[in-house]
Amino acid sequence: MTATTSLGRRLVACLLNVSEARNADLVESVAKASLYDSQGVRRDGTTVLNIFNDGDYNRSVITIVASIESIREAVLSACEKACELIDMRAHLGVHPCLGAVDLIPIYPLGEDVGTEDCARESRAVAAGLTRRVPGTSVFLFGWADVPLQRGLAQRRKEMGWFKKKTPADLDGVSACGGPGHKRFGLTGVGASPYVMNCNVTIDTRDISIGRRIAAAIRESTPGGLPGVQVLALPHEGAVEIACNVESVPGVPPSVTTEPWPSFRIGAQLYSHVPASLIGARVAELAHRDGVGTKGAALVGFTPNECRGLAEVALSRGIGQFWKEQQKLRM
Repeated sequence: MTATTSLGRRLVACLLNVSEARNADLVESVAKASLYDSQGVRRDGTTVLNIFNDGDYNRSVITIVASIESIREAVLSACEKACELIDMRAHLGVHPCLGAVDLIPIYPLGEDVGTEDCARESRAVAAGLTRRVPGTSVFLFGWADVPLQRGLAQRRKEMGWFKKKTPADLDGVSACGGPGHKRFGLTGVGASPYVMNCNVTIDTRDISIGRRIAAAIRESTPGGLPGVQVLALPHEGAVEIACNVESVPGVPPSVTTEPWPSFRIGAQLYSHVPASLIGARVAELAHRDGVGTKGAALVGFTPNECRGLAEVALSRGIGQFWKEQQKLRM
């Protein structure tokens, strides 16, 4: 595919995480809500690049791209639809979650959008959600969390996300917008450099092996991979090493001969670990326990892919790009 120009757009992406995957029509309704206003008129300059559903997790990731000036309304419309259709009191899934809309991260897709732009829009989305859907409750992370700018992993730990709490367990949790209604749960809203999801499946049902592998590759472990936050979860009769791959400032340490993809936000260079390195490291560690791998997958796109595909979609006026990407992505 030949990359197009940026068309003067200051593009950002929101990888909207919603706690539903088993009803594909419902998830598509949430995605389409980002593309149309309350009168059903198509929003210019907005596209949905991808919808990723995982039935075991009962979680979907919807990749919405728009200009920084347009992202707020697109995301809020999608969130309103999700809150209308998803009831956390009936939610079942193996992936940790706290909210019907579990996560709203906003990522800049080029050096023409600054950190403050994304932080401002994230805070506006948080305020808009609690105003437009009474009973929702949010916490802020990353650039939006002023003045501390705590990362998502830290904020999730503080909120009990990793313990897979349910909305019924949220009494006493401090968040913006009040205690929140159990139907909606708790939503994380923030901004940061682009974060990808890379999942590697190991051929075992032994979750303890998965947890050892997860601990070994986690960024906080000596010798772990920079920017990698990871969980081991039961998945389709095996164990999935589910990684959040954060972009890290500058050039990473020399942990591989393979070059790390990079991009800029303003004057700052960021890099991210290649999915191939994660897959190779997991395979190596699994082999020590006599376990093979069943495959690795990058969920969605790299930052550069996301921007390039968004430019194609927007230049052609394609809103529901997730339906067209197999024909257009070459």
